[in-house]
Amino acid sequence: MKQINDLDHSSAMGNNLNKTDQFAKGITNQQDEPTIPYETKSNQTLEEFWSEQDGEIPRQVTAIVVGAGNRGQHYANFAVDFPSRLKIVGVAEPQKHRRETLQKLHNIPDEHSLDGWSKLAMLDKIADVAIISTQDHMHKDPSIAFANKGYHLLLEKPMAVSETDCELIAEACERNKVMAAIGHVMRYAPPCVKIREIIASGILGEIVTINHHENVLFWHFAHSFVRGNWRNTESSTFSLMAKCCHDIDLIMYWMGDRKCTSVQSFGNVYHFKESQKPEGAASRCLECPVEKDCPYSVQKIYLQGFNDAPMWPMSAVCDIEDHPAGYAVALKEALETGPYGRCVYSCDNDVCDHQMVNMEFDGGATAVMTMNAFTSDMRRETRICGTHGELRWDGSSHQAIRVYLFATEERKEIFPDQVVPPCRTRGHGGADFFLMNAVTKAIAHNDPSLLSSNVIQSLTSHKVVFAAEKSRLEKTVETI
Repeated sequence: MKQINDLDHSSAMGNNLNKTDQFAKGITNQQDEPTIPYETKSNQTLEEFWSEQDGEIPRQVTAIVVGAGNRGQHYANFAVDFPSRLKIVGVAEPQKHRRETLQKLHNIPDEHSLDGWSKLAMLDKIADVAIISTQDHMHKDPSIAFANKGYHLLLEKPMAVSETDCELIAEACERNKVMAAIGHVMRYAPPCVKIREIIASGILGEIVTINHHENVLFWHFAHSFVRGNWRNTESSTFSLMAKCCHDIDLIMYWMGDRKCTSVQSFGNVYHFKESQKPEGAASRCLECPVEKDCPYSVQKIYLQGFNDAPMWPMSAVCDIEDHPAGYAVALKEALETGPYGRCVYSCDNDVCDHQMVNMEFDGGATAVMTMNAFTSDMRRETRICGTHGELRWDGSSHQAIRVYLFATEERKEIFPDQVVPPCRTRGHGGADFFLMNAVTKAIAHNDPSLLSSNVIQSLTSHKVVFAAEKSRLEKTVETI
């Protein structure tokens, strides 16, 4: 059995943490992400530094981006920092300015910069991997089309919005023998990888329970799941799939070979509905006489402290190209007339603002996942209890994972091994970077084992999410 000291990497970690920009205008106190201060060590470029740390790869991987929204651009930024590892050679995006932005940044030829994925799919295969980052309900057709062309896939989560479509994608990838990395990025987050290692070491004994909380953040939920793209099941998907397929998959990753056998779920739209609307409130937030007392006011979320920088979440409201007078004017006009300026109590949202999922595994171990809109930050929280010890993680990307061993009454702080380099693809506590790094290495080495999961494992965790939603709607316990 591996000793707990073998898992302790605290000695060198604390001195390597630099402050980064506050998340989303500084209106949350979320922990900053760590960086490696490589500039202070040598005159190496970031790419040279990372190759020294991670090793060279045998060749450059090429990619096309299908859907150049926030996630598509974010994944593509890996090629900006690490051009010897990844090159973007094509883009399909209906919005002209987004397509042209990606085309210019990556020097994509005109014939490979197209306004629809089907046009790109009609061409001969031009790249190793297709990054599928369209809206959730649009994942199935391009995924199958590009898999049939022999492209490996980096498919943003969720795979698709129906169980049948997920199965069809998995079948196409298996039949064409292509790798499919699903954007379950938390499998690549350094603390989550470390937690799996701690569990696998056996120092906690047999895992009996996992309690995991996905804290969405009150204004983030209002932005994305009440006013935004993921507000309505018919036009997108249910919130458990859109937001928490990460978390269900993460629990299954930690449980290893133990299969989820049954699931039960409860949740509903508790707050964001007409019956909760304050007396005197208007249908548009900027016209509302009681706006100052509302925590979900667009004045607070988008305009307070705005400095004309089109960063998220403002960048989701409108684009700089929407108004010749500048982004500030475009943002104000979008809030006056567009969906993001609506009262949160008068939207067409129908997705749960809180939900609990109870999972049972082979042997009787259980897990509870709670999704909650009404939180002050976005950090996940995890407590894992085994027969020999207990583990707690507060969701921060670089703070200690706390372990307590029953037999010795020893308390230990264990740190992740990996620290995120100061690159553009830093989202989810660096998990986005490590996903992109794994995808490029797996393709360059032709080694799917370098990915944290395969398409069948991802399909399985999606099936658990679909079963949980069925349980919630039908008040049943679902067998997996």
